[in-house]
Amino acid sequence: MPQSDNSRVEQLLAAMRLDEKALLTAGEDLWSLPAIERVGIPKVRVTDGPSGARGPQLPGQGGGWTSVCVPCGSALGATWDVELVERVGALLGREARRKTCHVLLAPTVNLHRSPLAGRNFECYSEDPRLSGALAAAFIRGAQGEGVATTVKHFVCNDAETERYTMSSVVDERTLRELYLVPFEHAVRDGGSLGIMTAYNRLNGEWCSERGDLLAIARDEWGFEGFVLTDWYGVASTTRSADAGVDLEMPGPPRAFGPAIATAVERGELDEARLDAQVSHLLSVLDRVGALDATGEEPRSEDLPEERELVREASAASIVLLENRGVLPVDSATTGRVLVVGPNADRPSFNGGGSAQVGQAYTITPLQALRASFGPATEVRFEPGTRIDRTVPTLEVPTEVEYHAGAGLGGEALLVTSLRAFEVVSLGPPPGVEKPFSFRAVGVLEPEVTGRYELTLVQSGRARLLVDGEVLLDGFESPPPRSSAYLGYGSEEMRAFVELEAHAKVEIAIEYSSSGARGVNVVKVGCREVLAEDALDRAAAAAAEADVVIAVVGTTREWESEGFDRVSMTLPGAQDELVRRVAAANPRTVVALNTGAPVAMPWADDVGAIVQLWFGGQEMSGALADIMTGDAEPGGRLPTSIPFRLEDNPSFGNFPGESSEVRYGEGLFVGYRWYDTRGIAPRYPFGHGLAYTTFSIGEPACPVSVFRSGDRLAVTVPVANTGSRGGSQVVQLYVAPLDAPVVRPEQELVAFAKVHLEPGEVRDVVLELDDRAFAYWDVGTAETIALRARVPDTGRPRPEAEERSPGWVVAPGSYELRVGSSSAAIAHRLRVVVPDAGSPDA
Repeated sequence: MPQSDNSRVEQLLAAMRLDEKALLTAGEDLWSLPAIERVGIPKVRVTDGPSGARGPQLPGQGGGWTSVCVPCGSALGATWDVELVERVGALLGREARRKTCHVLLAPTVNLHRSPLAGRNFECYSEDPRLSGALAAAFIRGAQGEGVATTVKHFVCNDAETERYTMSSVVDERTLRELYLVPFEHAVRDGGSLGIMTAYNRLNGEWCSERGDLLAIARDEWGFEGFVLTDWYGVASTTRSADAGVDLEMPGPPRAFGPAIATAVERGELDEARLDAQVSHLLSVLDRVGALDATGEEPRSEDLPEERELVREASAASIVLLENRGVLPVDSATTGRVLVVGPNADRPSFNGGGSAQVGQAYTITPLQALRASFGPATEVRFEPGTRIDRTVPTLEVPTEVEYHAGAGLGGEALLVTSLRAFEVVSLGPPPGVEKPFSFRAVGVLEPEVTGRYELTLVQSGRARLLVDGEVLLDGFESPPPRSSAYLGYGSEEMRAFVELEAHAKVEIAIEYSSSGARGVNVVKVGCREVLAEDALDRAAAAAAEADVVIAVVGTTREWESEGFDRVSMTLPGAQDELVRRVAAANPRTVVALNTGAPVAMPWADDVGAIVQLWFGGQEMSGALADIMTGDAEPGGRLPTSIPFRLEDNPSFGNFPGESSEVRYGEGLFVGYRWYDTRGIAPRYPFGHGLAYTTFSIGEPACPVSVFRSGDRLAVTVPVANTGSRGGSQVVQLYVAPLDAPVVRPEQELVAFAKVHLEPGEVRDVVLELDDRAFAYWDVGTAETIALRARVPDTGRPRPEAEERSPGWVVAPGSYELRVGSSSAAIAHRLRVVVPDAGSPDA
């Protein structure tokens, strides 16, 4: 990516008045930065996010756009594939540019501290080095397409409960060794041009006011980009500006913008700081070509090569957790396949919240499996149970006609189309002003005859009509608000209708913005009423099948931005469904369509388990490829899966209370906890099986003494000893054997994914530097800037040598452990770090 033309930025800065410079410190609206037309600065757009570049709109806002939906963050983490993630990042960079956006609000690199964190699906891993390496690759790919990334959320936004007020209480060493590390990689190795601050407080102070944190990024890591807030996450005017925040999002401004100009005029903020804010932003916009934007219109593209890449990434993320000789299924000799589970015909391609995108098409696992097995195999479906908290959105093409005024009788102003009966916006679309109304019409053609449930959720006033007759009326007496749509949506109104297979029914919505608060919402839900004996039917059908594929999991109603889960248990009767079909047929394969770990009380009783994640738009095809052996399950766990919630290290300290969450486990997150405490998880970090076998040979290390400042290359021969091609992830952990401070049992320091054909042998080289052996020395009390705020006891401090905080490689013995997971260590090597005063130093 080209460097910024500093002279151009300086000229623009010199040409602007105070009020114009101040305008550039805040967004103009939800997705745009303001234009300063007088000096030639165009409007610049930003877009979510990690799983697809949606463009300047919300899901369900219309406009006729679609976006490529890539696997979620935890799925990309499971690939352990730096090169592949870089290509995915480049895809989203191109997609952002197609949507006329120059800033991509991604990647998300907060850690999987607890399996219950609502946004785990959006984040890569429990390990900071794995997260950081993949984030840097994603950034290099996206920014190579002329898009600035904004690595987020800085820092310790590792839960959603009370996220706007919560204070994360973290000691300095834990912060440095774990939670800051992915951001450091994103800046140093990826060159991220943006950092997004977190909503939460850190040790009592808002992250958007922590000048010491932002100084680490600029002064230690060499960050040269701009710092923006999470949406509505700015805490103050002068404190946030002086801390190093450059841009408040979204607009209209609250704390920045005109308030910044006023603060400068009053002498409360140095104009040099304002100039720095604007300079940081303009320099980035210049580097990505945004200052020369020509005002193109957003567009959608559905390209075969991008479908292929997303399918490759989805298959590479699928983790084969168990296989008792069931997979892959031989389609040539399999006559009857039973597919069960609520996610088989209503899958989750992504979690809820800002990561959602509207993809161009939807293929369910059931559809993909039927296509993959072909006409010679009977593929039967029994849902067994449903897990919807609210009735799923009716997915039919919908035409929306907007009118002026709240009464539906005004002038027709705009006609747009949607893929489903869900309209969501923070206000009227372009060209329409408040108050407004609309009529939305679609046609439902049910596949089977039966009893159906229709529902209506609204913010504003709405009524639902079926073939011209009002079925649900929320105009005169709108239902009370619920937690839907971040608390803006109403409770569901519901009614039941009898429908015939393939008989077309007109579904219409009449909507008025009157009474809407902040968000305009209409959602029509539709589902066939589940038979009372659904579990019995599934078990009976399982007994007659050659193999059962159970697609179970969660949805964006269970895993989402805005709230955390309360349990690892699969929602609804899914555990009972798996138990019953496995009891009837031990050749049962369970596909877990979740973004984060779930409990598996039936794990010993099924034939195979695959972790499917939220695999993006090609997830269903990738699952079918894995089931039939057309593709290899390429994933390895990026996060440990415990037997039970109580075993995980954050238990008792998550999600916090009284607006404070204590990171009581300290350094011992994920496998660091399980390995050090001797607690076996159900599936360890890095675990994943294959359809072939591998041998990890004896590592070769050129020296047995490591001196600070050296680089150490460990060469590991890897062989495919099986009959199929496949991939292996070689993992290198360092274990300090005589550390002067408490340290985890072992820590991942390097890894490499290698693809091998049968009989192929290849050397993998893993390089280590000082940081592979180092810990963060907090120094003496007087020099600690980021420690938790604790009351002064009044007792004198013990005498201590004056030391500044910093990374320390302690002399002593270290073990290099090479293997295929944190629990499957194949080889161990001893390396000594000599004392600085020893003859070997």
